Amino acid sequence: MKKKSDVFLRVSLIVGDAVAIILSFAVAYFIRVHVDPRPYVFEAQLQDFTLTVVFVVPIMLIILAALGLYKKSVFLGVSKLVEWGRLILAAVLSVSALIVYDFFKGESVFPVRVMAITSMLLCFVFLVLERFLVKFIIRRVFRKDYATKRVIIIGNSKNTEYLADYIASNPESGYRLSGIVANRKYIPKDLKTHQYSSLKDALRKARADVIFQTDEKSTEYVYKQAINRHLLYYFVPSETALSSHFGEMELVGNTPAVLVMATPLTGGNAVIKRLFDLVFSIVAIAVAIIPMIIVWVILKLSDIRHSVFYVDERLTQYNRKFRCYKFRTMKPEYSGMTAEEAFKKMGKSELIKKYRRDGDYLKDDPRITKVGKFLRKTSIDELPQLFNILKGDISLIGPRALLPGELREYGDRSLILSVKSGLTGFAQVSGRRDIPFNERRALDIYYVRNWSLWLDLSIFFKTIAVVLKGEGAK
Repeated sequence: MKKKSDVFLRVSLIVGDAVAIILSFAVAYFIRVHVDPRPYVFEAQLQDFTLTVVFVVPIMLIILAALGLYKKSVFLGVSKLVEWGRLILAAVLSVSALIVYDFFKGESVFPVRVMAITSMLLCFVFLVLERFLVKFIIRRVFRKDYATKRVIIIGNSKNTEYLADYIASNPESGYRLSGIVANRKYIPKDLKTHQYSSLKDALRKARADVIFQTDEKSTEYVYKQAINRHLLYYFVPSETALSSHFGEMELVGNTPAVLVMATPLTGGNAVIKRLFDLVFSIVAIAVAIIPMIIVWVILKLSDIRHSVFYVDERLTQYNRKFRCYKFRTMKPEYSGMTAEEAFKKMGKSELIKKYRRDGDYLKDDPRITKVGKFLRKTSIDELPQLFNILKGDISLIGPRALLPGELREYGDRSLILSVKSGLTGFAQVSGRRDIPFNERRALDIYYVRNWSLWLDLSIFFKTIAVVLKGEGAK
């Protein structure tokens, strides 16, 4: 199981920051209303003040993120003064947002204006204290190896020695040294037992989550090995290459390393996407539960002997298998069979070639029930996958969930499986099964490499339009 220390860190910080912000405003309100004996002009209702704080919290979290305060390199790497300076700026901007909101609201939520200053100061103090506590806990967790990333360093460079020594000496960095592929002169004396003769040997014998490459030899090969195994890949550039680096720069100790990502959908982006999936799945299930019950009753009455659900084994992120839920649309006697097996069983082998030639589709597929055709046409058969999204098996938006047997058809299968599969995706809204298999694969790969929040939103709204119009639905 892959260790996601960056996600663990960011989630801890987001939750801790939210608590610190709420606490700072609550304490400021309590002090002014219940402790400070001075009179005040404006009467503030606790309910109004609470709603205002609820409005401010997500804004402040966005400001903290924009200032880079959820990056591990900032939280664990920079000096306290740099981090504190950004926290002060965040507190000022957030309270300013609250004052602007208060102004346009028309009715003051502050008993006195000076309370805004109190809130700002307390916000800064509580954020500093909370982050000190989170940092203390995170470092203890990393030291216990609960959330560290196992590292293989490859390359004949002085940076190999620097990185190996730093990672071995600083367990709180979030990394643990698993292996080194380099000449012995580039390996610290006390770490020579970590040496491997080749990257292949290291990957086979040493469990790893990350590869650091410190020279420019066979970079394409090393990167491909990382992608194929769903590992993070860092390239440590030489001084001459620093000015032209691509990817996300990160300091590991005092060594600059470029994270070359297979997809932008990592770290904080993955957290945001998962939160969206959770909210969407909960709301969607609440809305769709009655229609799903009705479909369940119809399917059960039409065939009382068999399950109304079709459960299939599919692949999602990191080649992980999961049970995909759908309403049954296929006749029970052909359930679990490949298209070839089903058509041969019914004595219509001539349909196999046509089915594959048309992108795994037949206009009048004899395996599909009459009710099943309607469910597929309206995409209602996909509704049970909302529970897959809730569980975290898949995402709302992503590449199509692959059958294990389909992997051989994907030359870039490791890229496809570097993100969670999706209920809908770029290929589905671009024609669904009306486009050839190779084009669907290319669109899935494009999505993985070019993910953005705006791309997800675009696919989401296009999906609604496609489903309502029945375009491409089969």
